[in-house]
Amino acid sequence: MISERPDRATSGETVAIIDIGSNSGRVAVFQRDAAGHLRALAGSRASLRLVEVLVKHGAPTETTMARTTEALRDFKAIASGAGTTRMVAVATAAMRDADNGALFVQRLERELDLRIEIISGAAEARYGFDGAMRGLAVTSGLLFDVGGGSMQLTTFERRRRGSDLSIPLGALRLSAKFLDSDPPTRSQLRRLRDHVRRYLAKSDVKRLLKDGRLVGAGGTLRNLAKIDREAQRYPIASLHGYELPCERLAETVELLASMKEKHRDRLPGLSAERADSIVGGAVAIQTLAEFVRATHVVVSGQGIREGLALEQLGIPVGSPQTVKEASLSSLATRFGGWSRAAAARRESLAATLYRAIEPGGPAILAAAVRHAADVLDIGRTIDVVNRHEHVADIVLTAELVGFTHADLALLSAVVRRAGDRHADIRALAAIGEVGSKLVERAAIILSLADEIEARCAQGHPITVRSEVNRYVTLSIPVLTSWLEDDLGKRFERAFERELIIRH
Repeated sequence: MISERPDRATSGETVAIIDIGSNSGRVAVFQRDAAGHLRALAGSRASLRLVEVLVKHGAPTETTMARTTEALRDFKAIASGAGTTRMVAVATAAMRDADNGALFVQRLERELDLRIEIISGAAEARYGFDGAMRGLAVTSGLLFDVGGGSMQLTTFERRRRGSDLSIPLGALRLSAKFLDSDPPTRSQLRRLRDHVRRYLAKSDVKRLLKDGRLVGAGGTLRNLAKIDREAQRYPIASLHGYELPCERLAETVELLASMKEKHRDRLPGLSAERADSIVGGAVAIQTLAEFVRATHVVVSGQGIREGLALEQLGIPVGSPQTVKEASLSSLATRFGGWSRAAAARRESLAATLYRAIEPGGPAILAAAVRHAADVLDIGRTIDVVNRHEHVADIVLTAELVGFTHADLALLSAVVRRAGDRHADIRALAAIGEVGSKLVERAAIILSLADEIEARCAQGHPITVRSEVNRYVTLSIPVLTSWLEDDLGKRFERAFERELIIRH
């Protein structure tokens, strides 16, 4: 079992996770921050291609051993540079399957003074599940992780892990075994698909139930999602929670399989080192999606390293809502211009105003207003005048775990429109599946809460009495002045009622 876990982790504690995978090695340094959030501090990767060597030679060669040793030495340096002294190193499918995997690990341990554990397929699935599912708003279905050597499959229901399965359907393994031509021939692709289907059927993989979702992790899927994202001009940077329609997945696989390797290398979104192996893994993923009758693949940007770090730092996996709140709090506290007291007042005020003025509004939009009010001040650290624009960009590029892409799109849209009534938010509103008119009303409520909070003395709660009839009348005893004519006109156009504020 993996050791070095402290009896009790505290805020600020860090751990470096070293993952020796079948295709690549990675190091990631994580911290448990004051919000109880798992925060990534540093990371790096190196191409190892262990399984490719195993397919050809049955065991790691001296060249492979030297390359792996140097990569791990570099990983230790990165971990040390990030300030951590505690490292956990694991090896997965390639080392499990190698004839001399245990001897290779012993040699690495001697040369690097680093304890390495070859974990079982079940342990790999457990850590991968905890990391991959964290913050995803998915209840039941099937999780897969395609690495270089194997495909991990885990069923889950009500967010609880069910059965685990590890089968040798990794991207490098399949590409080396079936795809000899460049580009691969139709017959090679057909044999590969038949092989994957037979393995899935033999392994008794079931089709998804009515409400089940197919969730995927691993570098092969992330590259497929990046290719699709680039083609769609998608505005959200994070892949965690990205939904890849199986129709577009099939189009991407067809495109990749029809291209020579040197041309694949130029495809936006594809990592250069995956150009030679992406087709094998992509065909396996597409075949799995067809086999279980999925319509979309929900992409996880996390996995085994995050699962290990959660255990080491004593952070519970938590519900998506719990993870969401911790993630947002963690982001806000990194900015000097953010005030917890002001944010709390603004958030409470925005929620109160939304309930009173827009009682029939979508719940997802009400949440966007509340979260926008909470983080609005982080833009002050960068630029007070253009803070709305900065915040809108930050929430689209930060790793806000727990938020769906619809959540992020609406959060950004509300903030952007609050700062600029002419801002084009149609693409974001479409992702959030809420009309631009409703987003405009939400943005006005956010601006109203912000302007009121700014005019009330600090240290005092803000109470509001609302009357919504022919007019919208807000009575705010602690408000000492109000001259926001432009906001009043904007409110009247959007809500078709005059805004009256009494103090």
